[in-house]
Amino acid sequence: MGKRSQWRWTQGVLALLVLAVSFHAAHAVTSPSARHTLSLMHGWRFHYTGKPGDASQLSAPAFKAHGWTQVALPHTWNHFGQYTLHRTAADNLKQGVGWYRLHVPGAKLPVGQRLFLQFNAVGEIADVWVNGKHVGHHSGAFSRFRIDVTGALHRRGDNVIAVRADNSKVAPGSRTQDVIPLSGDFFIHGGLYRGVSLIGVPDQHIDLMDFGGPGVYIHTSDVSAQQATVHVTTRLRNDAASASRLRLNVRVMDAKGHAVAETSQPVALAGQRTQAVPVALTLPHPHRWNGRADPYLYHVVATLSRGDRVLDRVVQPLGVRTMRIDADRGFFLNGKHLVLHGVSRHQDRLGKGWAISDADQRQDMAIIQDIGANTIRFSHYEHAPLWFRLADQAGMVVWSEIPLVDAVSLHNAPADAALIANARQQLTELIKQNMNHPSVAVWGLGNETDLKMAQGKVGRKADPVPVLRQLQVLAKQLDPSRATTLADCCEPTPQQPGKAMPDVAGISDVIGYNRYFGWYYGKVSELGPALDALHARHPHQPIGVSEFGAGGAVSQHTDNPLGGPIDTEGRPHPEEFQSWWHEHAWAQLARRHYLWGAWVWNMFDFSSPIRHAGDSTDINDKGLVTFDRKIRKDAFYYYRAQWSKQPTVHINGRRYIHRDYAVTDVRVYANAPQVTLGLNGHSLGTVACPGHVCVKREVHLVPGANALRASAVFDGRTVSDSVRWLAPDAKRGLSINVGDLAGFTDRDGLRGGSDNWFHGGTAHRLKGAHAQSLAGAGVPATRLGYRQGRFSYAIPLPAGRWNVTLLFVDPRTKASAPWRFDVRANGATVLDDLDVRKAAGGALRGIIRQFTARSVDGALKLDFVPEQGDAVLSAIRIRPAA
Repeated sequence: MGKRSQWRWTQGVLALLVLAVSFHAAHAVTSPSARHTLSLMHGWRFHYTGKPGDASQLSAPAFKAHGWTQVALPHTWNHFGQYTLHRTAADNLKQGVGWYRLHVPGAKLPVGQRLFLQFNAVGEIADVWVNGKHVGHHSGAFSRFRIDVTGALHRRGDNVIAVRADNSKVAPGSRTQDVIPLSGDFFIHGGLYRGVSLIGVPDQHIDLMDFGGPGVYIHTSDVSAQQATVHVTTRLRNDAASASRLRLNVRVMDAKGHAVAETSQPVALAGQRTQAVPVALTLPHPHRWNGRADPYLYHVVATLSRGDRVLDRVVQPLGVRTMRIDADRGFFLNGKHLVLHGVSRHQDRLGKGWAISDADQRQDMAIIQDIGANTIRFSHYEHAPLWFRLADQAGMVVWSEIPLVDAVSLHNAPADAALIANARQQLTELIKQNMNHPSVAVWGLGNETDLKMAQGKVGRKADPVPVLRQLQVLAKQLDPSRATTLADCCEPTPQQPGKAMPDVAGISDVIGYNRYFGWYYGKVSELGPALDALHARHPHQPIGVSEFGAGGAVSQHTDNPLGGPIDTEGRPHPEEFQSWWHEHAWAQLARRHYLWGAWVWNMFDFSSPIRHAGDSTDINDKGLVTFDRKIRKDAFYYYRAQWSKQPTVHINGRRYIHRDYAVTDVRVYANAPQVTLGLNGHSLGTVACPGHVCVKREVHLVPGANALRASAVFDGRTVSDSVRWLAPDAKRGLSINVGDLAGFTDRDGLRGGSDNWFHGGTAHRLKGAHAQSLAGAGVPATRLGYRQGRFSYAIPLPAGRWNVTLLFVDPRTKASAPWRFDVRANGATVLDDLDVRKAAGGALRGIIRQFTARSVDGALKLDFVPEQGDAVLSAIRIRPAA
């Protein structure tokens, strides 16, 4: 089933375990379950030791945790990533061991013969002791796991639960060397960062030890308007020595709590055994789970009883839907084509790390709904159980994946058996725990698994293909109803040439490509052609775009995103560049109907210790929303205008308050055909919005405060947006930082702006030793960037005479031939046959040239005309002539 042009599957769905008492309250189920749960979220003591420490001492009931910090869950000792240019004392990036201890009185233990500790996730390796006895171990930071602690807990007196959480840095010989991920542009937070509880059940119960799964597994088949078949497999467990005669009842409830299908059958359950009991129910006239349009959910209730006594009950949501992915036509939900457009999401927050609350999760989902997305990629690991439930309820189509990221080996060697076993374990947990959520469309096998190979950090022996093939087989065994996918970074195309890489295309059923043209490499205009090349190369495999994005810093701005090269690993990352990039990227993706989905990277800024760029430290700033969720960037509203039906009118550049120029383009995102603009109470007229982008060129601002308003009419209702900008006095002139996206402050304390009003030439920026060697005339910030080639400027200025100062720097340290060029003002030559290197006495030295010129028809025209080689320019300063 590896290379087929389309996939059809039907899938009914589960959600997470719910207490029977809760279900009784919501759905009027009569008999309470004997399953009871005790929340263990409060009363913990924590101490970071770094090293493992003496487990026999630290886990002992008599140990006195003096000096340990009292904490509530969720908790992590890691929190970092700030909108500052340097790390501060508040940052905590420690990687090692943290210990947790909790006292639980025996009188508070849940009623039941069997007791299970449930951890929703522990970062990254967990060892658990109860009353000094080691009871369990788990490797992997993202999945739920349970431990049978029946014999270790005392119903009288005090009990002590001790947990050692270890997020040691991955390195050869480390405790984490065989736990995925080995690498990644994110951080593994240590601690009990999701919930912990204690579950009590009778000896006969629905299995709790199936890789953290709910024990009830559902899928649907033969879905039509008339009926659907609901297949339910319930895993029953008998921990008693003797056999037991039981009854299993399976009921389907509609959204109002009415039973719409039911079956009941006797079960003879042998002692010390686990038994899977399959049943099939006919659901008449099924109400489809139909994505965001109608995310309708049934519930399946599996009840285990002996006589009149209910022993256990598990409640799972059921979504009846079909999904299909076609190599030429994309994604289909319930037989209808659906353009999947959405976002990826990491689970951390500013100041909290991974220890986020349920309210945080709900806010994230609300923001994603507001942008108009209909799909989410859960990057790059299993997310919280609540997040899956919220996706079901919101109608999101989900890509859920395991954290096999960047590489499968730390050196030039195949993946070792322990790492493969851990990857298989995490994939099994992901699927078992979430396989029946209607939102989940595909299981992800890995992300950029050959990145380290492409970077030359490991060799060809570290081939991810054998591992991916194993995971593909395992995923289809666990869940044959869903497609698999993976995200590729490095397959070469004519637009992105590179060395030959392992061929990962065709391993999974469908594939996604992470592509960053115009950011890390190439031009943004090459994104579409590169995808066309991949589609032509793999005509039978559905392809999507699993990542595309650009950084955006809300405190950094530019007047022209094309004014200079973007420094992806440095500063600045102007917010206007990000939104411009997305305009050009999405326009290409929207036209390619063969794509089965596209996911912006990323919905939210997130922490990454390898990032020191834009206006932040330890933050990947490609989010459409800031790390603290307080600011929705301009690019957010671009997609809201593209995707959402909610009326949208948004003026770009609202945080660029102190403008560097008195003349600016006004850019508005709106999902209306046109907007009406007004400035300082005066109409600027109506502007059309092709592609939901409305642009008014060269708007003249008044000195000081300016009030700009944009409005549009939606079904008779006016929706508007407004901003306040502070503009300089155009009569005082201006300065231009040529070849640079950033402005600057000159020696007189006056602001200059980014490169603007140019035509032709190419922008460059000196770095490293060359930047350090710059000398001579000019403000240092203006000597770094330059424009080269044949180019011109049409600079808007009030009528009059102006003193023009030009800064020139020859950037070539090794030059065989001179660059000679003329400079013309309004067509008249003002600088003749200029050789910058000769005039400066060498390369990387700034020289100044000045002249006087007039503004003609509201603009000063400057032409830089090569006579030999290229013209070059670093800065322009214009002031009124005396």
